[in-house]
Amino acid sequence: MNTLTLPPRPGRVQLGLKAAAEPAQLLDRLKYRPAVFEFFTAEADFTPTGLHRLRTAVQFVQEAVTPTIVIHHPMTFQGQHLDQLLDPHREAAAYSFLHRSTADLLELAQRFNVRILVHGGYGGAESQRLIAEYPSLADAQDVVFTRLAHLIRQGGGHVMIENGLTPTFLYGDPALDGRIIQHHWPLVCDLSHVFIGLNGDMNATVATLRRLAPQIRHYHLVDSLGQRHDSLPLGQGLIDWQRVLPLLNPAASMIYEVPDKTAATCANMLHSYHYLRDLETRQLEREVRP
Repeated sequence: MNTLTLPPRPGRVQLGLKAAAEPAQLLDRLKYRPAVFEFFTAEADFTPTGLHRLRTAVQFVQEAVTPTIVIHHPMTFQGQHLDQLLDPHREAAAYSFLHRSTADLLELAQRFNVRILVHGGYGGAESQRLIAEYPSLADAQDVVFTRLAHLIRQGGGHVMIENGLTPTFLYGDPALDGRIIQHHWPLVCDLSHVFIGLNGDMNATVATLRRLAPQIRHYHLVDSLGQRHDSLPLGQGLIDWQRVLPLLNPAASMIYEVPDKTAATCANMLHSYHYLRDLETRQLEREVRP
């Protein structure tokens, strides 16, 4: 493999990249020798052929590049977002896929000692429709928290929960954050989801990051203008990364979830890494300057 090794850096900034289990995507990412690698998965990865390909790819990345691997649970089924609010009586096929794919990933996680990322909710039209079918938002939240607690127990230390934009599981509401903290769950923090959920309020975003940092195990670093899911490279949105950087849990892993126009390349991820690495370098230089 033709490799490009980036020099090790002090501090907390890591190179983390994301791709599907497609050979062209893997080779594009792995030549940069990321410290962290996250697999994107889709419905097709949970056929017998797809699972074999995914297992082979995970083993390859682990043996050739890095042991620090996260596998993102599939986000959609038959074109609609999967949600932890799914009711087996109303959404039987999607509910079945949610649990079957989770079981498949947990088997893989235990075999290779990797981590699985599951969304607590997404926030699209499907989530809003499902919430509306419950007597109240509090009832819907209770369902989500019960299902997530079961999933964490089932995962045996391999499962992390990511925030979305649905009111049943998001970060930024102090009361909901407090409830999440009480469960001591390992968390994934998508910075853009926090910022968008707080309508672009940077002060509230900083407070949320500080509050949840001890439980965050993995970050999705991505910029935003704070109004919608726009997935911008770092430095091209309104998130103040100079304020964010000191608040990141130094024990957590991170990737840059910033797509290119084609999944075959990762230029925006690399740009975002270099942006944050340069910012960290300047902060470190200021700290040691006499």
